[in-house]
Amino acid sequence: MTQASRCKLIKKIEDARGSKVICYVTSLRPGAVGQISDDAVREMIDHLRKLPSARIDKLDLFLVSNGGDGIVPWRLVPLFKEYAEHFNVLIPFRAYSAATIMALGASEIIMHRFGVLGPIDPTVTNDFNPVESNTNRRLGISVEDVKSYISFIRETVGINHEEELVKTIEILADKIHPLALGNVERFLLQSRMIARKLLELHTEKDHLHKTDAIIEALASKLYFHGHPINRNEAIQLGLKVASDVPSDVEEAMWDLYVDFEQEMQFRVPFEPIGQLLAGLPANAGNPGVMEELARRDETIIWAMVESASFSSRFSNTTRYTVNSDPMKNVSIGQQVLSQRWDQT
Repeated sequence: MTQASRCKLIKKIEDARGSKVICYVTSLRPGAVGQISDDAVREMIDHLRKLPSARIDKLDLFLVSNGGDGIVPWRLVPLFKEYAEHFNVLIPFRAYSAATIMALGASEIIMHRFGVLGPIDPTVTNDFNPVESNTNRRLGISVEDVKSYISFIRETVGINHEEELVKTIEILADKIHPLALGNVERFLLQSRMIARKLLELHTEKDHLHKTDAIIEALASKLYFHGHPINRNEAIQLGLKVASDVPSDVEEAMWDLYVDFEQEMQFRVPFEPIGQLLAGLPANAGNPGVMEELARRDETIIWAMVESASFSSRFSNTTRYTVNSDPMKNVSIGQQVLSQRWDQT
């Protein structure tokens, strides 16, 4: 599939809805999942500047993402509203976490029957988080996991005595740095605050009480961060979801998603190291010789911002090498060859 084919689909949606469409897609590829990130804001500005006038009637954001930086929705949605009287979000497949927060700012959410939103409880990673022993990477801490641990102790186990509760908190703090726990609370409050700000952008004052129920449901009552919220459930939660999507719009939304899916290889797991090692003979490496046994350059498209005017993509190319030392010990080398946004 090509940029030209996607352009035709974008124009098909624009004609059917009387809108202008901008797509924001981050990678769903297994082993190379992309995130909503602040650097996409600058690319989005270039696309907004290509709109036919400084203010249009209807702007649709075609959105696909597992989530990311929860601040970005508050940066982008007011910007979209500067350019359009009505800002809407199109959800063809998956829009989780920060992508769901983005959708909360829409005048209307147009969900494909295959489309799902998700809870907005953040998973937090910072320098104080625990480190996974075998990979040395920082583990993310789910806000709801921390809250559920306390609820499990008090409600399920039935421990309510003050001294015993203090001990359970000490056990938690022994595994997770107290500052990391503090950061979890800060991110939860921030997520709720931004969700509220976005909902209030298009909620009448006498209906603002509904925002509390929506935020509580999305932030706490769904229990599992990966819980998929389908079209019917989103309507039941009180979100402004279109109840009837025209078949031609729904078909074009899905075709456009599939085009991005193929371009960004969502259905091809990213595992270059395993593929390199699998291609080596069992007796690879010469005793007493330092040598490179195999090399592979891989390019990943992490994110795309695209409209009928042009396409922006953030990608990086990494060189993976398998090396053998004089003792025939095998090691993996990684070198980033390029990493940038490109426009075509």
